[in-house]
Amino acid sequence: MARRAAGFIALVISAAGLWAVATPAGASSGTANQALEHSVLANMNAFRREHGLAPLRMSSALTNAARKHSTDMASRGYFSHTSVGGTSFDRRIARFYPMGKKHYWSVGENLLWSSPDVDAARALEMWINSPEHKKVMLTARWREIGLAAVHVPSAPGTFGGREVTIVTADFGVRR
Repeated sequence: MARRAAGFIALVISAAGLWAVATPAGASSGTANQALEHSVLANMNAFRREHGLAPLRMSSALTNAARKHSTDMASRGYFSHTSVGGTSFDRRIARFYPMGKKHYWSVGENLLWSSPDVDAARALEMWINSPEHKKVMLTARWREIGLAAVHVPSAPGTFGGREVTIVTADFGVRR
């Protein structure tokens, strides 16, 4: 099956301070996407170990932030770290993953989309081949990650009605 990998962006911002997901019509959810998410985590942790870094723990808070963003991009037809309403990714993530009583807070994000789908090895390969994505994955301070893969048979807007899989990886640390 021919795969067409489409645009992907990475951005990492360290920020100190403040700060029920709907599934779009036709979006698949459940075990297929969960399997992809778990495989991406396993592959990413293997990659981090190869570089002498600590493995990442799955965070339900970061996963909820990632799921909301992947779902929103799929249903509204955009692809960006900035939310459709203009909210920066760090402020969006902070709604789910707040600083709380900790003294240090930092988050980063990798995105990708592929048509029609992507597996964990290909997702990691795409990120490794992008200097910005690779830098985010190899940031030593990260301790937690949230992953969300959303697959839709016909995504609007930027995706041109194509069948796509969108993956959001939200990285974080609170100390």
